[in-house]
Amino acid sequence: MSELYKAAGVDLEAGYEAVERIKKHVERTKTKGCHDLFGAFGGMFDLSQYGYQQPVLVSGTDGVGTKLLFAIHHDRHETIGQDLVAMCVNDIIAQGAKPLFFLDYIACDHNRPAQIEQIVAGIADGCELSDCALIGGETAEMPNMYSEGHYDLAGFVVGAVEKTKLVTGKTVKPGQVIIGLTSSGIHSNGYSLVHKLLADNGVDVTQSQSILGQSPLDALLQPTKIYVQPVLKVMEQVTVHGAAHITGGGFYENVPRTLNGFGATFQHGQWPRPAIFDYLQQLGDISHEEMYNVFNMGIGFMLIVDGIDVAQTLEILSDANQPAFVIGEVTQVPQVVIES
Repeated sequence: MSELYKAAGVDLEAGYEAVERIKKHVERTKTKGCHDLFGAFGGMFDLSQYGYQQPVLVSGTDGVGTKLLFAIHHDRHETIGQDLVAMCVNDIIAQGAKPLFFLDYIACDHNRPAQIEQIVAGIADGCELSDCALIGGETAEMPNMYSEGHYDLAGFVVGAVEKTKLVTGKTVKPGQVIIGLTSSGIHSNGYSLVHKLLADNGVDVTQSQSILGQSPLDALLQPTKIYVQPVLKVMEQVTVHGAAHITGGGFYENVPRTLNGFGATFQHGQWPRPAIFDYLQQLGDISHEEMYNVFNMGIGFMLIVDGIDVAQTLEILSDANQPAFVIGEVTQVPQVVIES
């Protein structure tokens, strides 16, 4: 043990303890492509085990933004790791890719082994939900970089898809139907606005609110839904022309990314909306347009299919226990319209 390093603020023994604590969580994410999960300098994954003929690798990286502040300030770290995985894997399935392996980066002021274990346990939960192996990571203890008790997270995922099965949006055309998969709440976007709304109104987030049926804190820490299994099941059986993960920028920023230059019209009220959106909208007297420009508004993922495939798509999603609704259609005019 280095006493000089410890005096400088870095506890190597705590780091070793954290590694021992997380081993059991990493092990439960092991898949057939994994090599040894511990000890090497790099994570290894055997793609040949999956039988791809013309594999295209699809990668994504992300964090969870200022949602972390709720976890940190209220010592609630159990689900923030699932958020991290979800933000990455939901991106790459929009191109048809099956997530294969995940790596995490945790940067903190001081290494607190029990806290690190909670975070990594949540990451492992997310990987299990995604059938994705956690093959590596890094915990960086930087006492002069982060405020007392603070940490940050980043994640990186690699997936693969047959070249002929890539979802590119190039076959999207007017008249096709947009199916929305429901969200579990705000997911991991828009929290800078949320923090401002709560602060401006002096809200005690630990106190239950009748409109929510729970405290704002509980509603805001709902983990981001992972869409990997239901979406890939649809893509196995139905031609999906376009897909979108609804993250920061809401409908107006994310939907056009898959429309091939066309537009989309949505019918407001065609799907159930978690109460947290009504609560925030009332709290800040926010317009519908602004809400759709920031939040997912109850739809975390979208699929664009031909009209003839709608019934089958909804049936597959129902069998996968993923609520979904017909929420709009592709239009000729290149703009996103939300109709009341």
